[in-house]
Amino acid sequence: MKVVLVYPKFPDTFWSFKYALKLISKKATSPPLGLLTVAAMLPEDWEKKLVDMNVSRLMDIDLEGADFVFISAMIIQKASVKEVIGKCKKMGVRIVAGGPLFTAGYEEFEDVDYLVLNEAEITLPLFLEDLRNDCAKHIYTCKEFSDIEKTPIPRWGLVDMKKYVIMNLQYSRGCPYNCEFCDIPVLYGHKVRTKSRGQILTELESLYFQGWRGEVFFVDDNFIGNKRKLKREILPAIVEWMTGKRHPFSFSTEASIDLSDDKELMQLMVKAGFYSVFVGIETPNEESLAECNKFQNKNRDLAESIKIIQNSGLQVTGGFIVGFDSDPPSIFEKQIEFIQKSGIITAMVGLLNAPRGTRLYQRLLGENRLLKEVTGDNTDFSMNFIPKMDYEKLINGYKRIIRGIYSPKPYYERIKRFLKEYKPLQKLHFDFGYIRFHSGYPGALLKSMWFLGIKDKARFYYWRLFFWSLLKHPRSFPMAITFAIYGIHFRKVFKDYL
Repeated sequence: MKVVLVYPKFPDTFWSFKYALKLISKKATSPPLGLLTVAAMLPEDWEKKLVDMNVSRLMDIDLEGADFVFISAMIIQKASVKEVIGKCKKMGVRIVAGGPLFTAGYEEFEDVDYLVLNEAEITLPLFLEDLRNDCAKHIYTCKEFSDIEKTPIPRWGLVDMKKYVIMNLQYSRGCPYNCEFCDIPVLYGHKVRTKSRGQILTELESLYFQGWRGEVFFVDDNFIGNKRKLKREILPAIVEWMTGKRHPFSFSTEASIDLSDDKELMQLMVKAGFYSVFVGIETPNEESLAECNKFQNKNRDLAESIKIIQNSGLQVTGGFIVGFDSDPPSIFEKQIEFIQKSGIITAMVGLLNAPRGTRLYQRLLGENRLLKEVTGDNTDFSMNFIPKMDYEKLINGYKRIIRGIYSPKPYYERIKRFLKEYKPLQKLHFDFGYIRFHSGYPGALLKSMWFLGIKDKARFYYWRLFFWSLLKHPRSFPMAITFAIYGIHFRKVFKDYL
């Protein structure tokens, strides 16, 4: 068999970092981990080619002679998915599709030949067996969750690592919490399933062997879902491996706010090479936290929890939401104030949406408030339900937040606030996108000086940060320039909406 694994294109969004990538000469943030893992599950004698449409175009020549095209996608990639399906149909290539987009709404894709849904570790072998026996079915689903200790190492040889900023690794699936708006429990369950110590070390070795040196993002939706195993097995093993290899990687991940309650865990993460963590903070309004069942965030000083994490040596990037039924009219100013004072530079503030399958979706369906399906982009100024707050007031308030945190003046002020207080416990060997003079990144500094220091209307703030950091915080200078580069991306992404 000859197969082409296609990863559809992402639109320009908050997380695409499109405008920042141009300044560091990269094509995309990270490769498609799911498809690379699927590639490792396919028969060894099959000819495999990966086309990541975020890196290169899907050409007719890529599909010529192919027996199958395998597509995996998230909801936000739907428009690109439909283009790929149309191209495949035109060329007569059979399509095998899976991933969150298709698992949540496979009914929309009648032209897909084979739908291999839910977790591929279970459904893909069933499809492959039926294919061998010439009796493949249209849909393969399962209700149970897989044992990810049997998940193979991704086929890293299919990607050109030089085109990406970071590589991905998955340690666990599932989350013990049950936030009303979140579809992770639907897709992956509440029980936290983890890989073994040996698997993690083998995957690190695989990336190292392929020549990767830089950031590795643990894609777990809640990395600390099983704290005991992390502290006893996984993190000590990573510390030992990293020391033996002279720290070739730095790590980032996602975690719940209760990370701040475990000093030992934070210290181990930093010692292992973790430097950044994304935290779902959502809102400083207690009533809204109760409404969405975000109990791990309730009854605590959220600002203090963030400060504890930052003081441990971990940067915090944060997710915030407005549009809860319980949000008061003052929520917009409260969000701005909270984000500015916390020093969270990369703060993704989105309007509340209800993905299919979530408890929020079911509640709003019962209340006859649903309007459409979600777009998958939390920051595109869209909602798929009727909010309790007047819609125009909500949208105008949301615009105030975006202006209040991403206009040049407040954004650069936030960078300085963070850098004044941030005290990493150890020198970072590799940082996400930071200007690394010793590893081929001086061009990014020069580009930032041209685009941000000369062409950009906010150049005054750039130069003020440039010299402030260079003279007073020289160790943080690469970090300051990186955050400045992020800023131009955020401003351009939101420009049309504002």
